[in-house]
Amino acid sequence: MLPVVAIVGRPNVGKSTLFNRILGQRKAIVEDFPGVTRDRNYAEVTRFGTPFLLIDTGGFEPASEDRLLSQMREQSQLAVEEADIIFFVMDVRDGLTPSDEEVANLLRRVEKPVFFLVNKIDGEKQETAIGEFYALGIETLYSLSAEHGRGVNDLMTDLLELLPPAPEAQEKEDEVRMAVIGRPNVGKSSLVNRLLGFERVVANPTAGTTRDSIDTPFTYNKKRYVLIDTAGIRRKGKVSQTLEKYSAVNALRAMDRAHVVLMVIDADEGITDQDLSVAGYAFEKGRALILLVNKWDLLEKDDRTMGRFVEEVRWRFKYLPFAPIQFVSALTGQRVAKIMATVEEVAEEFNRRVPTPQLNKALEEFVERNPPSYVRGRRIKFYYVAQGAVRPPTFVLFTSRPEDIHFSYQRYLTNCFREKFAFDKVPIRLQFKGRGKQG
Repeated sequence: MLPVVAIVGRPNVGKSTLFNRILGQRKAIVEDFPGVTRDRNYAEVTRFGTPFLLIDTGGFEPASEDRLLSQMREQSQLAVEEADIIFFVMDVRDGLTPSDEEVANLLRRVEKPVFFLVNKIDGEKQETAIGEFYALGIETLYSLSAEHGRGVNDLMTDLLELLPPAPEAQEKEDEVRMAVIGRPNVGKSSLVNRLLGFERVVANPTAGTTRDSIDTPFTYNKKRYVLIDTAGIRRKGKVSQTLEKYSAVNALRAMDRAHVVLMVIDADEGITDQDLSVAGYAFEKGRALILLVNKWDLLEKDDRTMGRFVEEVRWRFKYLPFAPIQFVSALTGQRVAKIMATVEEVAEEFNRRVPTPQLNKALEEFVERNPPSYVRGRRIKFYYVAQGAVRPPTFVLFTSRPEDIHFSYQRYLTNCFREKFAFDKVPIRLQFKGRGKQG
């Protein structure tokens, strides 16, 4: 699993600015797909050679003046429990505040690396003011300007020394890993128990009962599966309801290891922004998704209820037009038996390889039917296509001008490959490469 780096600190100290600076881009997931949640609070960072998951804790819960210190404690508790490395951000313009001191004292007691950052240092005057923060008794303070990038390279150099090397990918072709994700109390544990046929995990109607991930191997139709339950085992001790909103961290880590993601939605509560954001992460990672609308038995229904709900799901999850939707009840077992049949279909598509001659014949048909546009007076040429990977199916197209192919034409080709080779339940990826000469 990817190591987790959590950014904590008071509101308006520059956490989100630092998040964007390290990520190297604004927080849009996919620019050309409408409906994707734009502002996310977590992202996989790959631009420094060693990948890690970066979390901006400030965005999970809107700041409230009367609960500021309480929320600071909760964010710090998240860092202590969930993160591997912590960035604690303070604001040089505000000086050292009592809130900063309390959280700093808490963080110094944890057995995890903590970076103490003093932000908004844009010149010599602010650099001089950093001396006040040494009252915390911290040996190393990082002075930086997240907005202008000052000091960020030094911070990242020291971070990378602590990160473990990226693990070698060890894929078992005959094994499908499934992650069950969703907000607290949507019925994940009950659904896992139904799928496995026994009480593998604790199911309790209290939100936030479970925190860790549990892996359960099992066999279905003579095929090997591993079920990753992001709910997991009951964690002793009091965990605040606010902190449970950070349960997305567990889902993100589980999706790093999964192939197929079962996204559980509460039929009674409907779709939330967190559902969209977490599913968007799965989409960005190229995972196959199945949308499970749970607690369907609780709704009063007529002959149009399911159709309306399908329309709502498709509208909100616009970037997942391929994802199957199933309406289930973990409590009664309604339609749960059909889930694994769908998983089997999805896994088959996810692992499917198409022979190269078939791909190239199809590409000729696609281009002849709808030729690419002219660029600077010359038409873009396609030379060759081959499948580069599975999980997700990835096709590499060699072309005269890979950088000039408009996203609308990329989408056209994606839809053509989907339809031609029946990739209707999984994401597929197209990569465009030059052949070494211009056409």
